[in-house]
Amino acid sequence: MLDVTALIAQTAADDNIRVPLVTHPVGILALLLAVLAGIFWVGERTLGKGLFKIVPKLVFCYFVPTLLTTLGVLPAESELYDWIKSYLLPASLVLLILSLDLPGIIRLGPKAGIMLLAGTAGVMIGAPVALLVCELILPESALPADTWQGMAALTGSWIGGGANMVALADIAGTSSDMFSKMIIVDVFIANIWMGVLLYSAGVQEKIDKATGANTKAIYELQRRMEDFQAKTTRVPTLTDLIIITALGIGGAYLAYIGGDWLAFVIARTNEAGESQPVLSATTWKFILVTTGAVLLSMTPVRNLEGAGASRIGSLFLFILVASIGAHANFNVIKDAPYLVLLGAIWMAVHIIVLLTVAKIIRAPIFFVAVGSQANIGGAASAPIVASAFHPTLAPVGVLLAVAGYVLGTYCGIVVIWMLKAMAGA
Repeated sequence: MLDVTALIAQTAADDNIRVPLVTHPVGILALLLAVLAGIFWVGERTLGKGLFKIVPKLVFCYFVPTLLTTLGVLPAESELYDWIKSYLLPASLVLLILSLDLPGIIRLGPKAGIMLLAGTAGVMIGAPVALLVCELILPESALPADTWQGMAALTGSWIGGGANMVALADIAGTSSDMFSKMIIVDVFIANIWMGVLLYSAGVQEKIDKATGANTKAIYELQRRMEDFQAKTTRVPTLTDLIIITALGIGGAYLAYIGGDWLAFVIARTNEAGESQPVLSATTWKFILVTTGAVLLSMTPVRNLEGAGASRIGSLFLFILVASIGAHANFNVIKDAPYLVLLGAIWMAVHIIVLLTVAKIIRAPIFFVAVGSQANIGGAASAPIVASAFHPTLAPVGVLLAVAGYVLGTYCGIVVIWMLKAMAGA
């Protein structure tokens, strides 16, 4: 349980810290659910239907909690957010993947992988470009001397995820103070960009039509899934709902303990003689969740989609979206304004590279969004962006995110070399 007394005592010792209005995990969950309920209720009204045609409701589910955190209603940190990310995310993936059309996924072709690599290249190119631009336009004392080391850590986060961020911070010798500032940059810039990607899901047809993208395989997959849902849909019984929930939560738990075990067993020895996992426990968890759910999709369990498996999975996913939104805070920009500017320039280069490659290969906006988020957000948020386009596409996000993790450390070392040379360190 959250120690509210300790939090209040800490606040009394530091006038700059304000205690959020709601701090208890149950209260936070209740408020997040109330926000989601309100948004979906409005979506059923005439005004909401018109509004959500312009801005998808998922964007509101993401940024309304952010606003509540900024206003001091919700905390930016809570054990509830960690619990949701650790258990509800894999549970939602199990239920969303149950009805997977594997042949349809295969027919999507190589463009998803190309856009993943384009996103990685954009992060690698963007790092030295952003540092150079900031050195030219900002006062000499604006950026700390160890900025390049902080950027090395952020490279790990933006190509793979948190585990890579820690690994590259260790390689570059990033100080704890600079590391914490780069977390601010990561949360602020990455969350704003994720909101843009969620918005793009609601206008994908307009974007793809304007760019001349070939979307035939994506829409064929969606059509096949809709046909399957129409054939199997039934009024769910209590037994159906219990089985569906048990599969989701049970699958998440098995993946959690299996991921810890594999990370321990499949390890390598570093230069200091310490044992380090080849892949993190989190990465193994998503591999196990995806693999297990894909195997279940080849059995009669797939028919649980007709009883609402993906709807329950979507509920879990929307709760996760709201919790990620609450984790952000618009006020953090004042804590590291120049570093946030550096991060914005860096992200702009990433986006330019993505869009340039997408234009060349006529990639749909779906591949742009998921290829980017597989780098910037990793396995925790790539499936969210993918499912915003269509629930059946969540596995694409997971698979690309795992590939991004593998790329992260190696590409990050190249970026460290470039930044170190620029800094003359």
